[in-house]
Amino acid sequence: MKLTKPLLASSLAAFLLTGCYQEPGLVQDNSYDRTKTGALAGALTGAVIGYNTTGHNKGKRAAIGATLGALAGGAIGYSLDQQANEVARALGTGVENDPLAQLDPNRDIIVSKTSTYVHITFRDKMMFATDSDKLQPNARYKVEKVARLLEGYPQTVVGVAGFTDDRGSYEYNQRLSDRRARSVANVLAVNGYPKVKGCSYDKALVPNDNAVNRALNRRVEVYLYADRNNMSNPCY
Repeated sequence: MKLTKPLLASSLAAFLLTGCYQEPGLVQDNSYDRTKTGALAGALTGAVIGYNTTGHNKGKRAAIGATLGALAGGAIGYSLDQQANEVARALGTGVENDPLAQLDPNRDIIVSKTSTYVHITFRDKMMFATDSDKLQPNARYKVEKVARLLEGYPQTVVGVAGFTDDRGSYEYNQRLSDRRARSVANVLAVNGYPKVKGCSYDKALVPNDNAVNRALNRRVEVYLYADRNNMSNPCY
């Protein structure tokens, strides 16, 4: 019961932070789920730390901790939400969280977001010639746009993963997917070298049973994390 007021304060701080970002634009995503989640988590953590600190006026300290925690947590979410919108705008698309977007063969680039990272999918057909790991000119231009944006977010942690279809051996495709991921990572290495994975034909989006499906499975995915501890293996 003693934590009721601090927790109310933390909830209020989180609520207030959800309305901080108002930027016009056709490709903007206004859900700000990460901002809300980050603010609330930060507020609750701050309240507990403030309350458990030794000394008098624990309730007051918990309330202060909740407010500061909400601001810190909300800032992380805000940064990721902002990055998602800026990346989408730079690539000439929108933030699309519908999983079916990944299955649309007419979309060369898909930008989506989760509670912990911004996700960019580059289709293989716009990126590389057959069996090549050299970025085609238009693909390099697009990836360089993302790199320029990352210069404004020096704390963002970048992961890059390459995926192929199942033609050829697993080992050959693992090497090819790794080389392609590194071609993209080399461009994005503006704030440190990204974590790179070659996934071969693991984690296929659709069965490799026809030309259209195989083209969907050939891709490079880029992940923009606010926290390195949230990174996971993209191949599974």
